[in-house]
Amino acid sequence: MNIVEKVLKSHLKQGDYVKGNEIGIRIDQTLTQDATGTMAYLQFEALGLKEIKTDLSVSYVDHNTVQVGFENNDDHLYLKTIAERYGIVYSRAGNGICHQVHLERFGKPGATLLGSDSHTPTGGGIGQIAIGAGGLDVAVAMGGGNFYLTAPKVYKVNLTGSLKPWVSAKDVVLEMLRILTTKGNVGVMLEYGGQGVKTLSVPQRAVITNMGAEMGVTTSIFPSDEITKEFMKAQGRLQDWSELKADDDAQYDRIIDIDLAKLEPLAAAPHSPGNIKTIKELEGMAVDQVAIGSCTNSSYRDMMTVANILDGKIVAENVSLGIAPGSRQVYEMIDRDGGLGKMIAAGARIMESACGFCIGNHFSPKSGGVSLRTSNRNFEGRSGTKDAQVYLVSPEIAALAAIYGKVVLPENTDIKYPVISEPKEFLIDDRMFIKPDAKKMGKVEISRGPNIGKPPTNTAMPAKINGEVAIKVGDKITTDHIMPAGARLKYRSNVPKYAEFVFEGVDKTFPARALDNKERHIDNIIVAGESYGQGSSREHAAMCPMYLGVKAVVAKSFERIHAANLINFGILPLVFANPADYDTLEQGDKLTGDFAPAVSTGKITLQNARTGKSIELISNLSARQQEIVKAGGLLNYTVK
Repeated sequence: MNIVEKVLKSHLKQGDYVKGNEIGIRIDQTLTQDATGTMAYLQFEALGLKEIKTDLSVSYVDHNTVQVGFENNDDHLYLKTIAERYGIVYSRAGNGICHQVHLERFGKPGATLLGSDSHTPTGGGIGQIAIGAGGLDVAVAMGGGNFYLTAPKVYKVNLTGSLKPWVSAKDVVLEMLRILTTKGNVGVMLEYGGQGVKTLSVPQRAVITNMGAEMGVTTSIFPSDEITKEFMKAQGRLQDWSELKADDDAQYDRIIDIDLAKLEPLAAAPHSPGNIKTIKELEGMAVDQVAIGSCTNSSYRDMMTVANILDGKIVAENVSLGIAPGSRQVYEMIDRDGGLGKMIAAGARIMESACGFCIGNHFSPKSGGVSLRTSNRNFEGRSGTKDAQVYLVSPEIAALAAIYGKVVLPENTDIKYPVISEPKEFLIDDRMFIKPDAKKMGKVEISRGPNIGKPPTNTAMPAKINGEVAIKVGDKITTDHIMPAGARLKYRSNVPKYAEFVFEGVDKTFPARALDNKERHIDNIIVAGESYGQGSSREHAAMCPMYLGVKAVVAKSFERIHAANLINFGILPLVFANPADYDTLEQGDKLTGDFAPAVSTGKITLQNARTGKSIELISNLSARQQEIVKAGGLLNYTVK
């Protein structure tokens, strides 16, 4: 067996492990963060669940730590008190970014991890099957329920050679994005192997698995080997280590070969992580802002590499440099080892160990500004500036650009490449975790600020649809397009308010139009192109449209997490049988037909009143998903 099969089959609870079949697996660990976790725990309560049945569940506060207005702080108090009541580990604001901290303190080879954040696959760097999902799926898993997924295809990425100076793990995953692109990889897991794996540390591996999310794969995983063992020993967690490797005769659906020695510095150009350019192509481009950090590149090694590049230099006068260490552990260690002082002396603005600039919560670029970032997404407007030009690069290339004020090739500078070794011992200080106290569990009063409401529920799926195309959008519509992040995230626990901003950056008139249709008993339908629902696991991108009366999304193709979220909230994801029919639909078209066949047979025909034409659609639902959609969503289905 390959590694993926070993872990999934050892956790199989329901279904036959046959590629393409739906299977249910046991989840060992869960993680949430405050942008999605608040609703996940509200749903946990709504499901009537009384205790945590995973081996470990952790609630991180890392997204809305700026706390503008009362909403964020109230939500954080809700998260703290619900963690104390139900036996969840609570990671306080300031402790760091969930994926970096979980890798350091809790990640376990061979275990399964489900997180309400799309970059949960970061855990694959330590040998976990770590999967991002909507908060409702995480709530069910916390209560001991299975997590359902398609038994995957497994691609082996065979790594040979070793990275040259100035080429980093970020360039490996950007090369993978060049090969696989950001679409067409639903139902795939990536398994990294080959002799080149031994040249990569656990934090480097985690950079690569983190951005597997941008390819649309379910997750990515590395073996657990001696490198993993040394990392866990340095974290004081040797007891959690176990070896995990593929059998010699393991089979794969595809082999991708990458010679690490042949890679060169790369960048993802606006406005997609899959728009890959070489740094050579971008050389000389003026830069306005540099942001280093995020869950992708904020480890001790990344931070000390940046510090030593900046050592004795000053940030170019046309550049604003922000640096966010990934965790409190990293923050303290770079301070102890002199890195923090070098950054400050160079003119860097030191930020919280949080997700801030990556989600557009602060440090937005100027109008039309060029921003080089080490984060994982550069969707249009995600930085908080609609017309910003955001490029994704390695920490090394970002640091050089901060000094020179433009994109430069390392060989054209006089800066020597700093070689940073992994620590033999990490600084261990877990005091910013609030761990479960058996004496408090079940007795703590849960704090509920005025911004916290109940999770909305859907009505059962109608047998017939009286629909209208409420909006028509194009290809690669992300969850950021559907539900804006940044400052809007503070309304995540107040769905009626958050729903006012659905498609805010696409068509501000959509929410009012959709609500008007809902009041007139007209079913809203969204029409989209390819790869609808890329990006974040933010289930509000399904929940808020559901609140506005959306009953179906018709698209050329869907991304995995969003399709699952649509089903969880009773919205039917439908794929064009003939993609050319997309061009025949317009906003305002009246669509009618029987919905029942879409659920039972997987096929449906809708009539377009304007054109008089029939449109054939397909729904790829498992038997379980059919029942969920009929009920109007997973909450209704579970508590019926």
